[in-house]
Amino acid sequence: MEYGILDHRYELLEHIGGGGMADVYKAHDAILDRMVAVKILHAQLANDEEFLEKFRLEAKGAARLSHPNIVGIYDVGHDADKYYIVMEYIAGETLKKKVQREGCLSVEESLRIAKEIARALREAHANNLVHCDIKPHNILVTPDGRVKVADFGIARAVTSSTMTYNGNVVGSVHYFSPEQAKGTKITPKSDVYSLGVVLYEMLTGELPFTGETTVSIALKHLQEEPKPICQHNHQLPPMVEAIVQKAMAKEPEDRPNSDELIEDIQHTERFLGFEGGFETGDTSDPFATRLMPRVDVDGMQEEPEEEATSKAVPFYKSKIFIVAATVIVFLGFAVGAFLAFGKFWSMAEVQVPDVKARPMALAKQLIETANLRVKVVEQFDAEVAAGQVISQTPDAGTTVKEQRVVTIYVSKGGEDLTMPNLKGLSRLSAEDKLKKMGLTIGSVYEKVSDQEVWTVLDQEPASGKKIQKGQTVDLTISKGKQIKLVNVPDFTGGTLDAAKDRLKQLKLSLGSVTREKSRQASGTILHQTPSAGTEVDEGTTIDFVLAEPMGPSNPPSPGKKEDTGKTDEGGSKPPSRTNETGKK
Repeated sequence: MEYGILDHRYELLEHIGGGGMADVYKAHDAILDRMVAVKILHAQLANDEEFLEKFRLEAKGAARLSHPNIVGIYDVGHDADKYYIVMEYIAGETLKKKVQREGCLSVEESLRIAKEIARALREAHANNLVHCDIKPHNILVTPDGRVKVADFGIARAVTSSTMTYNGNVVGSVHYFSPEQAKGTKITPKSDVYSLGVVLYEMLTGELPFTGETTVSIALKHLQEEPKPICQHNHQLPPMVEAIVQKAMAKEPEDRPNSDELIEDIQHTERFLGFEGGFETGDTSDPFATRLMPRVDVDGMQEEPEEEATSKAVPFYKSKIFIVAATVIVFLGFAVGAFLAFGKFWSMAEVQVPDVKARPMALAKQLIETANLRVKVVEQFDAEVAAGQVISQTPDAGTTVKEQRVVTIYVSKGGEDLTMPNLKGLSRLSAEDKLKKMGLTIGSVYEKVSDQEVWTVLDQEPASGKKIQKGQTVDLTISKGKQIKLVNVPDFTGGTLDAAKDRLKQLKLSLGSVTREKSRQASGTILHQTPSAGTEVDEGTTIDFVLAEPMGPSNPPSPGKKEDTGKTDEGGSKPPSRTNETGKK
């Protein structure tokens, strides 16, 4: 199938993808004799001048980026009504297809891919560009494992540390940040959140938040914590889970920037013994040559030569100090482990009793009777009565050595709070505020109102009341103005005066009145628009055609307007003009 040639240069060979904004083709650049990818905007966007201007500026900004992990942009132009971007052609597949095919990726591969994406983001953020749509669909993986971030053509240029998009949501709902869900300030850390979601999906094969509608998913980004990745796979290291949780923090200030995220990943790789964590420096290219220590002819690693001008090593850096400190730390760990896990020399094992929802005194007695020790941690919980056990670690039924410490979390009841005033806020803002206070949404009622849709009209409990943390709050929100429909009666055969009275009763308006010749009595209504039986909104104007005699003294004049005292627009009839002498 032939797709044509753009600007007598780019021969479109194959359709390789597309989305809501554009279609992507594999093409041949006749001038430079190379394969490229050409993204052509959809026709409906090509007619939007404001969008096209932003498209040109943003594409030019993205073309400034030059990085091994970013798909390069070569050209921007248009041919007739086709607006396009020419990009580096990458042979391979999207990260989304890779995850779908493999189910989930290994920890080592997931961290490597996330690190390369973070390097691409670091380059963009250093050039004041925020991608705004990081998702596996925009990440390309080559057959040799290289990672390339695409679609920087829709990135947003920033001139300061933050940017607001006039309340419009930017990004893909499953991956965008809480601030994108609220349509508020977008920062480079919005990309970090999206990368956290991508890493979550690579490790588990699942999205952290799903729902039936985009609104429900957006609310989950704002209000809920994702299911911990360890619950998907108990073998996932806690350090990896910590990286995901930190990147997906609800507040931007709690997230690392792209550079800090790279450091966290490299530290974790080193701890877990992965090759990627032992790089010397940061080449930004995972396939760049790594520096290795020199070895002698026997294959033994050499110690680096001391510089002739080296100074005396301080005691705290000496080998003796380091060995002594290591021994002390090990002994401390051993003592802590003994206290936590009980008698190492004992082979006796016991089952942890179930003490959830029991009074603290009884729970302690049951645990101690099982030859285990107890640690009590108190915390607020509005759903569990004060003094009762909320949860326990290890779980009930777990087999452990005797004298193991069992931690029980005991409720202190709900934390006392003062109910805030939510009236006038949007539903999303109200729910976000309640979540930060530890309150939850109860029932949500809708009510007809002159307020904008989703504006909070009422709340229960009322503002200023004392409530407990974890308590539910009911909201009444606006569903907009009520539109009343009126069934238009049949006015034909009647008079205009009678019709005016009836229109007033029905809260309808008189529109234009014209005349046409007819054998019916003068002034009789011949036609009406809208016709009888039509349902219209209150305030709708009704137009009439009246009968005009056919006699010679009054020749027919079809379409002649009746003087109703109103203009066509429903305003007052303009006054007659006078000349300079005051005469009409």
